[in-house]
Amino acid sequence: MTVTYTARVAKARFGGFSKLLLLWRGSIYKLLYKEFLAFFFMYSALSITYRFFLSEEQKRCFEKVSIYCNNYANLIPVSFVLGFYVTVVVNRWWNQYLSMPFPDRMMCAISSAVHGNDERGRLYRRTLMRYCSLSGLLILRSVSTAAFKRFPTIDHVVEAGFMTRNERKKFENLRSSYNKYWVPCVWFCNLATQARNEGRVHDEHAFKMLIDELNTFRGHCGMLFHYDWVSVPLVYTQVVTIAVYSFFLTCLIGRQFLDPTKEYAGHDLDLYVPVFTLLQFFFYAGWLKVAEQLINPFGEDDDDFETNLLIDRNFQVSMLAVDEMYADIPLLEKDRYWNDSDPRPPYTAATLFQKHLPSFQGSTFDMALAKEDMQYKPLQEIEEMNEDTLPYPMPPCSRLFLGVGQSPLASAAGLRAPFIVPGSRFTLLRRSVSSTSESSDFAFPETNTSNHMVPMSDVLNESDHSVKPIFDVESQSSLSPLDHHGPFDLEKECLTKQEQAEEAAAKELCEEP
Repeated sequence: MTVTYTARVAKARFGGFSKLLLLWRGSIYKLLYKEFLAFFFMYSALSITYRFFLSEEQKRCFEKVSIYCNNYANLIPVSFVLGFYVTVVVNRWWNQYLSMPFPDRMMCAISSAVHGNDERGRLYRRTLMRYCSLSGLLILRSVSTAAFKRFPTIDHVVEAGFMTRNERKKFENLRSSYNKYWVPCVWFCNLATQARNEGRVHDEHAFKMLIDELNTFRGHCGMLFHYDWVSVPLVYTQVVTIAVYSFFLTCLIGRQFLDPTKEYAGHDLDLYVPVFTLLQFFFYAGWLKVAEQLINPFGEDDDDFETNLLIDRNFQVSMLAVDEMYADIPLLEKDRYWNDSDPRPPYTAATLFQKHLPSFQGSTFDMALAKEDMQYKPLQEIEEMNEDTLPYPMPPCSRLFLGVGQSPLASAAGLRAPFIVPGSRFTLLRRSVSSTSESSDFAFPETNTSNHMVPMSDVLNESDHSVKPIFDVESQSSLSPLDHHGPFDLEKECLTKQEQAEEAAAKELCEEP
């Protein structure tokens, strides 16, 4: 029942979809023509009544109502609610098809895991596969009207060969008020365990593969059942339907052509037939019909799933795979390109032009770079590179976060931070001002003997980027420079010529644009 037109649009051309507009089966014309004619007849009846059967006073009243309806009809959010609703329905429609219980994986697993060329081995494989087909049939007749009409009772299932009479007795003797589509899956597990005990299934890995494939198959059956059970919320369907129908009921009055002699705004012409209103009805009502057709794809519409065809296909293919094709291997022989290291299948005359097309190597395959941009830079040179030589200079404010903008003396003195993280930028800064003073080797003059100083060369070592404390741990507990000096007096006392030069250079770097 699915309308397939893929071959008609295999090639994009001028007016490619125009031929599809003439199709009737599965078309919007077939779905909508009754509603369209009803809307047009109601509009025509109102128009005739207004023109020929109303008095002048009644016409004035009708015209006021018509103008009022036309002004406020657009307040109904038809496009919003309808568009979102159709999106939900289309996604749900495709997910239901993906949940169809196809036996292809299961039949390959049974054919490769259940061994034996004798009659009992054949019986195992066919019975296991039949149980899967029976489970799929039971769930399809539970959700599809077309499948239910074909198999209305369990007797029809037995007569069709999906279930034996003994299996029917066991099935009916199970007292359960719920859907029993899962019963053949339990029979499958029990029979697979029996085949494993008899050695038909050689190892636990093959047995686990069978059970895993069965669970996947059963999960698809369960998803179909839940899709049939849990629909799109009824309130949403009602809101969309009311929005569409109320909008066009309003348009029946609001879109009437009024008397042009009254000079109402927007009523200069009397065309009798509301062409654009009819087009609007065609689009919006057709949009709603799309959702109406796809919300249950297991019905009997033109675009619903062909469940009976799928039942026939799945049963026939699965039995062929586990029975006639079991251990049926074609003769092993060398292929045509056995001695060819570069096999190339031939082209027909219609596809010869594709042979000369270049193969895709990647979006960056033809990308070109300048020669200087392709040269590697030594790692040491990258680490010691000054920000002035970078192609994108760093903003001055960001240097404060890299240890350049803050005064090294303030950090060394422990006034703002007890630790210093030496880096390559600060090392370059120290090199740039090293010619100013070579006499000082320590961060502070030894004015306080209780403070154990660390040489600046140890703190700012180029090869050692670890964090080093300025003062020893033992002396930090007893250090309280603010007991005898204020913070500004202590800093002035500790400055040397070299340190003053370093601070000045740091400030210059921070003030650069």
